[in-house]
Amino acid sequence: MITLADVQTQSHWVLGLSFFLAVLAGGVLHRSHFCTMGALSDIFLMGSATRLRQWVLTVAVAILGFGAMAGLGLISPQNTIYANTSLSFVSLGLGGLLFGSGMVLASGCISKSLTRLGAGNLKSLVVLLVVGVSALATMRGLPAVWRVHALDPIILPLSHGAFVGQWVTHWTGWTLASASGVSAGFVGALLLLWVFKDASFRSWRDAWPGLAVGSCVVVAWWVSGVLGFVSEHPETLDTVFLTTASARMEAISMTAPVALWWDAWMYFSDGSKRLTLGMVWVPGLILGSFLSASHEGSFRWEGFTQTPDLVSHLLGGVLMGVGGVLAMGCTFGQGLSGLSTLSWGSMLAVAGMVLGAWLTFQWQMRRAEALA
Repeated sequence: MITLADVQTQSHWVLGLSFFLAVLAGGVLHRSHFCTMGALSDIFLMGSATRLRQWVLTVAVAILGFGAMAGLGLISPQNTIYANTSLSFVSLGLGGLLFGSGMVLASGCISKSLTRLGAGNLKSLVVLLVVGVSALATMRGLPAVWRVHALDPIILPLSHGAFVGQWVTHWTGWTLASASGVSAGFVGALLLLWVFKDASFRSWRDAWPGLAVGSCVVVAWWVSGVLGFVSEHPETLDTVFLTTASARMEAISMTAPVALWWDAWMYFSDGSKRLTLGMVWVPGLILGSFLSASHEGSFRWEGFTQTPDLVSHLLGGVLMGVGGVLAMGCTFGQGLSGLSTLSWGSMLAVAGMVLGAWLTFQWQMRRAEALA
């Protein structure tokens, strides 16, 4: 029988491996310039789909990896934070819209801000501060009251489940493991066909960022769902996933962890704070980016030089903090981790992010034309 000492050792392994994985991911993000907002700006403004194909390749790898583990029975989508019996479509859609707009105004999403901070960009520190305060307020403060009473009750029932695999199970009678594996294989194959149909993309230089980041998401699921799984906790006798904030399976997400760091920084002495799997990703990404920038010789301090730039980043940070909580995740939390489970809610949130980014790009272009 597992003991409390065993659980503590297991928790240390989960946190340690998560931090190591985050450092690797930080280096990859910095060296490859992997960026969701950048991918959207390239396709919307310049018609270039290279970085979008990298992002879609990341999603495909994450879907195939998660689906393979689910098909083998190692994990189940029903144990993830995306498992719900209803769809908070207003909160998810509005949150995605706000987050997508915010990441354009702030010159990148939360993961990009963490990566830039590691390379010396102090503008990103301001963004992360505002993201954390705004997210924490939306989770627990005055805006949370509005969220809980005005948005969260507006739902649609998910009669067959929150995941594509559950719907396939309903239609075919297959087990959830088989349906999840087959669904992931089918969707992942379609995405790979789109990614590699462009002959110019079939090079290691273009493909390696997507393969690397997608693999990080898959390993993060394994760390949380397999290494961190305890079928019967010695104190509570409950099934738990160690070191996650929700006690369910989690992969990579940035909004809540950034908020929890600021919360811990201010209120750690109250004795109720604990280090979570998501939280170790924040310093891990920063350190990985710092090591990459130092090795590359590109580390340099950078700050605001114009007031309009500061205003834009402040507003972007607020929108990402509020939107990330409403959407239950950022471009990693819903865009990569969530989509890897083939969650309907993640698809809606990501659609909102894309729409929000597009609308903000359109506004910026018209504003620039009017000022020209």
